[in-house]
Amino acid sequence: MTFDDKILRAKTRRHFFKDAGVGIGRVALASMMADGALSAKDIPPSPMAAKEPHFTPQVKNVIYLFMAGGPSQLEMFDYKPVLQKHDGEVAPDSILDGKRFAFMGTFAENKPRLLATKREFKQYGQSGMWASDLVPEIGSVGDDVAMIRGIQTDNFNHAPAKCFMNTGSIRFGRPSMGSWATYGIGSESADLPGFVVLQSGGRGPRGGAGLWSSGFLPTAYQGVPFRSGGDPILNLSTAPGVTKASQAETLDAIREMNLLQYENDGDPEIMTRVAAYEMAYRMQTSGPDLIDFGQETQETLDMYGAKPGEASYANNCLLARRMIERGVRFVQLYHADWDHHADIGGPLEKVTREIDRPTAALIKDLKQRGLLDDTLVIWGGEFGRTPMAEVREQEAPGKQGRNHHIDAFPMLMTGGKIRRGHQIGGTDDLGFNSVGEKIHVHDIQATILHMLGLDHTKLTYTFQGRPFRLTDVGGRVLHDLFA
Repeated sequence: MTFDDKILRAKTRRHFFKDAGVGIGRVALASMMADGALSAKDIPPSPMAAKEPHFTPQVKNVIYLFMAGGPSQLEMFDYKPVLQKHDGEVAPDSILDGKRFAFMGTFAENKPRLLATKREFKQYGQSGMWASDLVPEIGSVGDDVAMIRGIQTDNFNHAPAKCFMNTGSIRFGRPSMGSWATYGIGSESADLPGFVVLQSGGRGPRGGAGLWSSGFLPTAYQGVPFRSGGDPILNLSTAPGVTKASQAETLDAIREMNLLQYENDGDPEIMTRVAAYEMAYRMQTSGPDLIDFGQETQETLDMYGAKPGEASYANNCLLARRMIERGVRFVQLYHADWDHHADIGGPLEKVTREIDRPTAALIKDLKQRGLLDDTLVIWGGEFGRTPMAEVREQEAPGKQGRNHHIDAFPMLMTGGKIRRGHQIGGTDDLGFNSVGEKIHVHDIQATILHMLGLDHTKLTYTFQGRPFRLTDVGGRVLHDLFA
């Protein structure tokens, strides 16, 4: 067969399906249902249909504010007067021996020196939460959040550490937390995906789409990236010249042929495909409505610092609230540019200005609307920063930054039955090591699933003969967080 013959044959086949009137897929499906070969009960529900949790949940939705790059807790929330006192002194061997750091070559020639912060700290509210002049707005809601200090993670490089925080593994290919959540309990939104990802702050996070991948779970559970301006999802709008009627007929025919294929081999990915087509069709209406900030009051826009059509963290925080109002189960915001090796001054000031006001506004807004009781809000990065200085004279002459640190970093949580204004965990006088009961990333993951009514030891999926779970073989629920 020549190349032209193949082209003609393909065109003829496409024309047949296109011009066959009622459609061969529809005829075949109707015949099968009439013969009893395929009944309505044989067609499984949408993969995103809401499911019963393991036990009564504390919250229905999650908004995860992920600060990609490793925020410096010592400039924001971890006030250390002893570190201030010993500024510039050589870091003692007792805290460095056996520790792992990124870019250890920077410590090879000269032992690192302790670095005090130049930020002003004060305590807020009845809880006495410490916060610096970089994050006064977050400090102002200190009585509404719980602080988790001294968290430990397993890897000191950005991509694997982000992967670990999001998927429970330093190796890409595992399902993300949002995927596990929607796999476990589905979603309550009929017109939007159950797991949505929003990005801001320059380049995307290292690790990219692997951070919100569904891994070996059905692809229905992967995160769907949204944009805050233009089309919420690329290629969502109907192509020029295509009417709604013809589009609906096309989607009907595709659905029916997919159902025929599902009847033939039972592949769950086919139902994912069916659900994706139908969701995309509905989102042509729900998507633009979602990002229409004209429905918000000017007071609300000002509180967030949101500007319609702008791609910003402020807009994404407001979008997150609008999404959970519409039943989206898991919304994850990634805000980048927290990697301050060379200069812990100006660059950190810039990124904290971008996130301080909108983060506090989101918490206030959810509380005012009665949504905080049903929504878990999480703020944090993949690791923290060392109390020692890092000097990169060529990058930032006369400046000092901080290296990655995996042994003692904080996260903020609020919502559900979390004890607001409460603190668990802690760090030593230099902010180098955690003190008291150890808190690991798997404990954070187990706690998040618990709040959604999911037992992290029972939420499993068998792949290649082995059962997997988000927390691998670790994790414990942090019950001290709850009232």
